[in-house]
Amino acid sequence: MPENRSSITRRTTGLTRRLLVAALALPLGAAGLITGAAVPASAATAAPTGPTASVTLGDSYISGEAGRWKGNAVVTSGSRAGTDRAWTGSAYDPSRIYGATYTSGCDRSDVAEVRSAPSVAQNQINLACSGAVAANVFRAANGGQSFKGEAPQADQLATVAGQYNVKLITLSIGGNDLGFGDVISTCVKDYLVWYSYCNDDQQSAIDSRMPDAMAGVGKALDEIRAVMSSAGYATGDYRVVLQSYPSPIPRAAEMRYPESGWSRSDTGGCPFWNGDADWARDSLVPQISRALAGVAAAKGAQFLDLADMMQGREVCSKATRQASATSAPSAVTSEWARFVDGGLNTSQGALQESMHPNYYGQQALGQCLTLLYARPSGDFGCRNTAGKDASGMYLTAR
Repeated sequence: MPENRSSITRRTTGLTRRLLVAALALPLGAAGLITGAAVPASAATAAPTGPTASVTLGDSYISGEAGRWKGNAVVTSGSRAGTDRAWTGSAYDPSRIYGATYTSGCDRSDVAEVRSAPSVAQNQINLACSGAVAANVFRAANGGQSFKGEAPQADQLATVAGQYNVKLITLSIGGNDLGFGDVISTCVKDYLVWYSYCNDDQQSAIDSRMPDAMAGVGKALDEIRAVMSSAGYATGDYRVVLQSYPSPIPRAAEMRYPESGWSRSDTGGCPFWNGDADWARDSLVPQISRALAGVAAAKGAQFLDLADMMQGREVCSKATRQASATSAPSAVTSEWARFVDGGLNTSQGALQESMHPNYYGQQALGQCLTLLYARPSGDFGCRNTAGKDASGMYLTAR
């Protein structure tokens, strides 16, 4: 368990050293249309016409970050035991998964939530961008900021609203405003370097950022409504869903690697102390969900609670296993989130993919959205069924 910082003499070799380097800059995502391309901003004025569309806006948890990975494996060559979808047989090409947005870093994957819910509408349009904050959603005319070479997402939505009959808009935002990536980075460093807990000071940081972050989420919802009204939509013509965040790590009792030793960092990619894991899973993630639920209620948006979506499927969970040369990845047995990448940017993907829903997780998120769309009103949580793939997702009333 953690000791006083001044008493530390630790070795950092192999993957542990690379994890330490990675922890120094771990983000929640790094700082288009159906194809993943960006949509130019313009003002739409016509009433809703054309083919139907489901649109997602926000940050990395809905853009499709980490969709490259089918589970995790410590294998560093070839297809990484079948987990790396970017493997071409001779090289790695992440644009196969993220399209043109791999270059910008928005990382809209081919299995992003909206793409994994094709029955909701005729067209699936992903405007979210990894690393986005609430100001990247606002209209430029109302304080919105361009991001990674793209216009604010609400301005892109205005173009979409004029070209399609938008039926559903799903928003995931607030995590970067809260500094969630900084929280993860600090907790990893406290495990690898300082040998101390992170949850005390990080809880204070989250509490101090919460009011402004939730105000930003509320304004983002207002901006979406304003865009749709300007485009000629009545409130009943479409639905707005605000969703929360799933926990990528399990409780301490559900970790398959011991707290001490090197397996959590070198093998599992889950370098967190028991106390910090419990805090993140049972305090931080639920706190954020409650706050977002409050904003959704105040703004008349439907709320989708994802806090328990990956229960038992988290990184290092006892109920899952890593893929290996003799054990192929599987939606039933593999982890549904990307482990903390060891900084092997040329052989194990990009650091910004760490701690995000992977290929399997995004398919599950798509099923959650599909199920929610069948419920025209009410707030719901989404959970998985042990031993099943995304088809086992189900809703619970909040």
